[in-house]
Amino acid sequence: MKKLLKFVPVQLTFFLIIGILTATFFEIQPKTVFVLLGVLIVVFAIIYFYINKQYKTSVVFSLIMFLVVLCIGISCVTLKNQLNYKNHYSNGYFKVDSTYNTIVTVQKILKSNNYYHKYEVEVNSLNSNTVSGSLLLNIQKDSLPEKLKVDDVIFLKAKYESIPLPRNPFGFNYKNYLKNRQIYHQVYCYNKCFVKLKTTNKSINGFTTSFREKITTCLKRDGFKNNELGVVSALLLGQRHIVTSDLLDSYAKAGAVHILAVSGLHIGIIMLILSFLLKPLEYIKHGKTAVSILIIVLLWMYAFIAGLSPSVVRAVTMFTAVTIGMYLNRPSNIYNTLIISMFVLLLFNPLYLFEVGFQLSYAAVFSIVWLQPKLSNLWSPKYKLTNYFWQLFTVSLAAQIGVAPLSIYYFHQFPGLFFVSNLLIIPILGIILIIGFIVIFLSLLNNLPLSLSKGYIFCIKTLNNLVDWISKQESFIVENISISIFKLLLIYVAIIIFFKWIEKRVFYRLVLSLCSIILIIGLLIFEKFNLQTQDEIVVFHKNKSSLTSVRKGEELSVYSSETTTGSNRILKDYLVGNGLKKYTLKLKKDYLLFSKNKVLLIVDSTGCYQFTSIKPSIIVLQNSPKINLERLIDFHKPELIVTDASNYKNYIKIWEQTCLKMKTPFYNTLEKGAFILNK
Repeated sequence: MKKLLKFVPVQLTFFLIIGILTATFFEIQPKTVFVLLGVLIVVFAIIYFYINKQYKTSVVFSLIMFLVVLCIGISCVTLKNQLNYKNHYSNGYFKVDSTYNTIVTVQKILKSNNYYHKYEVEVNSLNSNTVSGSLLLNIQKDSLPEKLKVDDVIFLKAKYESIPLPRNPFGFNYKNYLKNRQIYHQVYCYNKCFVKLKTTNKSINGFTTSFREKITTCLKRDGFKNNELGVVSALLLGQRHIVTSDLLDSYAKAGAVHILAVSGLHIGIIMLILSFLLKPLEYIKHGKTAVSILIIVLLWMYAFIAGLSPSVVRAVTMFTAVTIGMYLNRPSNIYNTLIISMFVLLLFNPLYLFEVGFQLSYAAVFSIVWLQPKLSNLWSPKYKLTNYFWQLFTVSLAAQIGVAPLSIYYFHQFPGLFFVSNLLIIPILGIILIIGFIVIFLSLLNNLPLSLSKGYIFCIKTLNNLVDWISKQESFIVENISISIFKLLLIYVAIIIFFKWIEKRVFYRLVLSLCSIILIIGLLIFEKFNLQTQDEIVVFHKNKSSLTSVRKGEELSVYSSETTTGSNRILKDYLVGNGLKKYTLKLKKDYLLFSKNKVLLIVDSTGCYQFTSIKPSIIVLQNSPKINLERLIDFHKPELIVTDASNYKNYIKIWEQTCLKMKTPFYNTLEKGAFILNK
């Protein structure tokens, strides 16, 4: 570990990441960044030539070098941010919620929802002005006779809208997710508001997308459908949008979702297959060089076909370095290869750092490289078959140790039977991939034997059934776990220190390991105390329904217009985010007492509000009550009027105007998200 920390690329990658984080969380003007970078480069060059003449190292030189890399990290984010370019569509006479005539080109097909087809598009023209920038396009399903394809150019007249923040506590932040993809606005298209234009332009992305679609069409013709088609597309083509949500959830609960993403495991197997097939070329003159170039070219061709997802790019970059070292007789430390690949990828796209898949991939690979040999040495089986499965088990265990804290942090669950699914699937994954490529090749040639097609479909169906069975062993799946970012970091520190102590059992490492555990326990106690001393009332934003909760410490009471809230995602996110285990569904109340000075009166469809026994400070309007709001305000003189999404929109507009007239503050969950009142 000490040798690794002394490795220059490790140090450079660390400061590059610091620079990326600095630019992400602090707004720095581009001119300031580039001037500072220029000055540092000049100073660095002067010191470098001075040191070369003196034949000695310098602390100042190292410090300036690290500052240069830190500034490069900031510059990468600045250059990647499309908002910093003058020709971005938002830099000009642009206003949110305004309608524009726009020409866009489809860049990527996203997963549709129940109502809209979704696309990532590049803006080419805005009101006849040439511009650039990415945009989220939502097209109503009934408006589109057939789905758009990559490189399709369309003219549309639509209103540019901001991406909304999550409207309820601890909801998925889609705005932040799209921001990392450089998408800041969206448009909705309905009947007759867009026209598909004729074009002959074809990009590499469009070509590879068409090639994938051709493969999918051929597979459908040869009998592949539903989940079998989805798994083949995910396994071999890196396209998970065909996989159903239920099957994806089954793979996640079984701890085998990584199999459905083309990653290091898949690329490693493909590299081994190519090495085996091209081995005869090694015996000719310059054969090893030719083989290495062929493997690298074929791997990157496959990466393009698979859509250049972060996991694919990371894996191909890493195995490119491995191939170069392997075939040019320059063996390198696997840590060095990983760090260099990370450095290159972050230089290319610094926003990869915030991709969950990117984080999980590196956590898994680093953990396998570091921990697997240590775990493997705990037992030496006598028989080859036993040893083979023991090695697979230790690889799976090492990977899970590395990714478990991140998985819990992001997905709030831990699959207890991950080792079973990996022991059963990984040994045959290579065979599945090899046969899969043969099936695709023959299907493209329209020469796929029926027996091979049916046999492969049966194998995929069996694989899905096995994963589904494992995922249903609910007693082994720990769900609804919540950990904070501080707890996540402490857990990783504790894991590293503990295994360093296992590696070399010296007293100070044992002390550090115990201290890290004590810190985690202390954080748990603090969070528990904080949970027990917090009280709050939440009026959630839920379409066509009212949902209100009252929390006193760990006790949560829920009032809903629905008879059951068991499958309510909004409520589940709230429970997990706060670390609560359960809630009590109660009958509706006319008012909620929060404190001596804070009383919430709930006025629903019954329209009852003339209570003289209480003096509400906040009034919540739910389920479209037919009331005269002026009389209500005169009667109670509240501090605030709150409306949720259970009301008719035209009612909300009238109430807002009334509150403006009566000079009473108005809160609409449709615009501002859930209303939260806490001490």
